[in-house]
Amino acid sequence: MNIHEYQAKELLQKFDVATTRGRVAATLDEAEQIARELGDVDVVVKAQIHAGGRGKGVFKNGFKGGVHIRKTAEDVREKSQPKYSDKFWSHTRPDRQVVW
Repeated sequence: MNIHEYQAKELLQKFDVATTRGRVAATLDEAEQIARELGDVDVVVKAQIHAGGRGKGVFKNGFKGGVHIRKTAEDVREKSQPKYSDKFWSHTRPDRQVVW
């Protein structure tokens, strides 16, 4: 089975397994809004791709890393910008680009 982290989290929640708060955002506006709703906490922005090594991956535009910790909703929006508009390469699959 090949599912994204957010899908696994939803499945675990259906069976009352404790998980971290958070949701998937499809747009920059959604990412910023979710960060505001979570409140004054560190927010982890993650690329959801089917490949290991997200943290060491690189976007086509040169932006490094598919996992970033942000402190404000504005930072979440800024760090999410390259993720919504580019291709991503993971060091575990260097021969294959992954669409974000």
